[in-house]
Amino acid sequence: MKKMLAVTLFGILLIAGCSVNEQQNSMDEQRNSTDQQQNEEREKTFVSGEEREVIAENLEVPWSIDKRDHIYYLTERPGNIVKIENGEIERQSVALEKELATASEAGLLGFALAPDFPESNLAYAYYTYEDSSGQFNRIVTLHLEDSIWREESLLLDQIPSGAYHHGGRLKIGPDGKLYATAGDASERNIAQDPDSLGGKILRMNLDGSIPSDNPFPNSYVYSYGHRNPQGITWSTDGTLYESEHGNDANDEVNRIEAGHNYGWPIIEGFEEQEGMESPQFTSGDEATWAPSGMAYYGGKLYVAALRGSAILEFDLETGEQRDFVTGLGRIRDVLIEDNFLYFISNNTDGRGSPQENDDKLYRISLNS
Repeated sequence: MKKMLAVTLFGILLIAGCSVNEQQNSMDEQRNSTDQQQNEEREKTFVSGEEREVIAENLEVPWSIDKRDHIYYLTERPGNIVKIENGEIERQSVALEKELATASEAGLLGFALAPDFPESNLAYAYYTYEDSSGQFNRIVTLHLEDSIWREESLLLDQIPSGAYHHGGRLKIGPDGKLYATAGDASERNIAQDPDSLGGKILRMNLDGSIPSDNPFPNSYVYSYGHRNPQGITWSTDGTLYESEHGNDANDEVNRIEAGHNYGWPIIEGFEEQEGMESPQFTSGDEATWAPSGMAYYGGKLYVAALRGSAILEFDLETGEQRDFVTGLGRIRDVLIEDNFLYFISNNTDGRGSPQENDDKLYRISLNS
């Protein structure tokens, strides 16, 4: 009887031990699964493995970033400029001479602080407007006084605009000239028309005059055959690169040379034709990035991707590309300064799925 009792107790303890072990194993598996999910989610959010910092949130359809010292300035398409200093957000009004257009993708777009901004309080802006003569884009200077930006001078007017494809990026190049990207305004043939400002990269002096060394006499046109370019940047050797939206697919990253023809609408993607340039990188026939703002760092291009929902990294030496940042939705613009990558999400533009407190200005370190 004692022997049977001992065996029975042993069996109970064995079963209990197995149950405890199975429960512990189950808990360990759950923890491992949770850790794996968290690691996978982290990897989805940042391929680079860097921690993100949210500098500002609750932005309203932000479009362009510029920065001077520790102060950030962002345009919002509805017509504001957001100043961010020491974590404080000030939404500054903009007094324009023309009424902002409400067409899709239109509004207050490109923005670039003047080189002497701390003294002059001047910046350059690109916006879409409409009046009795129609809908157009224009490039102006803005003067900041008492937290209000007022349109001061008109540099270039009647850049073609339409239902879509306004272009809009503004950057001051290493040569001290102002560059602007202009879309084809959904009228594809104007990209090949040398007399039209649409479907072009434009170049001007900071006072709005035409540089004497532009490739075409008495013309703002620097390059042509573009569909809807929204990003420009320069490498350290002064080479200009551009990103543009393709037709459903075949988005492009191009190396830009003065006076060259980039093919739209005759060729796209890696198609070739004599006298026309093919891109350095393309999304191909089956995919789309919807590329927007871009920046250069360490031999690589970093491109904001709207439909790609990422920041794309393109290695100019190896030709390789990868998603550098993902998991934050649509990305509109990027800026690189002092080994930091700044970027803005664009989930409130009516085409994305806003996350909590979107849209946001982020920062991550590029130091590996």
